[in-house]
Amino acid sequence: MAQSLQSFHTFSLQSQCSQLIEITDLAQLQQLAFASPFCILGAGSNTVFLSTYQGTVIKMATRGVNISERKDDYLLEVAAGENWHQLVSDSLAQAMSGLENLALIPGTVGAAPVQNIGAYGVELAKFIEYVEYFDIASKQIKRLNKLQCQFGYRDSIFKQQLKNKAVITTVALALPKQWQPELSYGPLQQLESVTPQAVFEQVIKTRNSKLPDPYVLANAGSFFKNPIIANQQLQTLLQAHPQLPHYVYDDQHHKVAAGWLIEQAGLKGHRIAGIEVHQQQALVLVNHGDSNGDDLIAMITHIQQQIWQRYQIELHHEVRLMAAFDECHISLEGRL
Repeated sequence: MAQSLQSFHTFSLQSQCSQLIEITDLAQLQQLAFASPFCILGAGSNTVFLSTYQGTVIKMATRGVNISERKDDYLLEVAAGENWHQLVSDSLAQAMSGLENLALIPGTVGAAPVQNIGAYGVELAKFIEYVEYFDIASKQIKRLNKLQCQFGYRDSIFKQQLKNKAVITTVALALPKQWQPELSYGPLQQLESVTPQAVFEQVIKTRNSKLPDPYVLANAGSFFKNPIIANQQLQTLLQAHPQLPHYVYDDQHHKVAAGWLIEQAGLKGHRIAGIEVHQQQALVLVNHGDSNGDDLIAMITHIQQQIWQRYQIELHHEVRLMAAFDECHISLEGRL
C-alpha cells in the first residue's frame, strides 16, 4: 500500500513510496529483507523525493545517548534516530562543549556522518570517535574509526563504498574538556564574551536570520555545496569580483561561497512554479507548494547554467535527490 512521503521530507514535494518502515529497535534490521530499491531516511531534511519512489523507505528512529567521562574528554555514544540539534543543546547544558558551531543543523545524528555535516568553520569529523553500522550483507554491526570513515567535504565512505550497504546505528563523539572556540566566520568574530553558550546563541541567531524554518516554509537547507576551486582560478575571479567570499581549503584550493555566487547572479527570488530561490539566503531553495520534481530539476539546472556562464564554476547540489528507483545527480555534464 502506497505511503505518502510529503511529511517525511522537509522540502515537502508530493510523493509516495511503496512501503515505509520505522526502525525503533536495532533487532528490526535483522528481519528486513532490504529488497532493492530501498532508501535509508533520518529526518528527511537533506533528502528530496522527486516523484513516487518505487521501493521501501527505512526511517531510523532509534533513541538513546550514553555518556562516559574520560581523562581528557567526554565520550557520547548516540543512537542514529536522535535529533542532532537537541544533542548539541543537551551537551552544552551538561557543560560538554564543542558542538556549538553545528547548532540548528536539521536532521538526525545517524545522518550527520554521511555527508560530514559542517557549519561556521567546524565539521562533524573533528569530533568523531567511531561510527557503528549495520552491514546489510552480513547482518552484523560493524565499527569504523574516524580515519576509516574517509571523511571529506560533505563526503564520507557512507556516500561512496558503503552506499546502500550500511545502515548507521550509533555515532560516538569525543568532546574535549579543554574547549577551543572556532571563530573564523564573520558573525562569530563580533562576540564580546566568548563562551560556548555565546557561540551557540550567535550561531542560532545567524541561522535564523538567513535560513527559513522548514516546518514553516518547506526547504532542505543549504541546497548547493560551496565550490572548491584552484588558487589560480580564485585569483582570476577576484580581479573581476573582489568581494567574493573565500576560505582556504588546502595549499592548492580555496572554498568559495555558493550563496554569494547565486545572489550576485541576480537569482534571489527567481521562481519556477512554486520553487523559489529564497529572498534572504540564495543558497536555499524553498517550496511554496503546487510544485513537482520536474520543477525542482528545472530550477537546479537553471542555477547551474547561470553560475557556469558567469563564473565558470559548476555547482553541485548538496541535497540528496531520490528518483523512482535510486538517487540521481543533476549536473551540467552534456548540457554546456
